[in-house]
Amino acid sequence: MKIKNKTRFLALSAVIAALYAALTYLAASMNLAYLGVQFRFSEALTVLPAFTPAAIPGLTVGCFLANLTSPLGVVDWVFGPVASLLAAVCTYMLRNIQWKGVPVLAPLPPILWNAVVVGFEVSCLSPEGVFGFANASLLGFLGGALSVGLGQLAVCVLLGFPLMFAIERTGLRRNIFSRA
Repeated sequence: MKIKNKTRFLALSAVIAALYAALTYLAASMNLAYLGVQFRFSEALTVLPAFTPAAIPGLTVGCFLANLTSPLGVVDWVFGPVASLLAAVCTYMLRNIQWKGVPVLAPLPPILWNAVVVGFEVSCLSPEGVFGFANASLLGFLGGALSVGLGQLAVCVLLGFPLMFAIERTGLRRNIFSRA
């Protein structure tokens, strides 16, 4: 990954981080951002590494900032950004698998990494356990992974795909993302 313009790269990363954090706080105001039921509007942005490598640090930092208010505390400051980083790198690696110019597999890594990492975290740390399976670790993990994964799938399909098509149709890929 060769960075063409470091200042533009840093600025785009910062904008993505700020958008991610702000959209997560919006979801949190509706009790949709943390614990077992997650529908973070910000997760639609997880498709952006398919368009620009600047999204990798942007999403990671944005997730860290968003998780500063998580009820899971310090653990979520680590595991959430790690899941975001792994998902962003994998999304970047899948960027060339396209249909009509759109990287159709871009939502897959965020769905899988968040389901596994955040699902495990939620199943271990939420006070009541997930779906009442606090004492059954495998069932708790499966419940957490399913809950987080379904929320992630919904956001990536309902918001992420339209975002990708809009980026491609409006020329943002060429005008903004390709220069960072």
